[in-house]
Amino acid sequence: MKSPLIAIAATLLMLAAAPAANAKGCIKGAIVGGVAGHYAGHHGVLGAAAGCLYGRHRANEQDKQQQQQSQVNGQGKL
Repeated sequence: MKSPLIAIAATLLMLAAAPAANAKGCIKGAIVGGVAGHYAGHHGVLGAAAGCLYGRHRANEQDKQQQQQSQVNGQGKL
């Protein structure tokens, strides 16, 4: 019972410390990674941290793709 509470507390602290711009993708990744890590050997905190990093990476890649497509379509920001 103590392990899930520690994982949740660590996730909340990590999310509170991250600026709003960096949280994009982190929350979903942390939740999925935390659950997967918990069931794969009680490493929920490690899974949440890895999931957060992956979620941020994925969100940044999607933003880059959208920017490239908008520039190709002639809708770039002025």
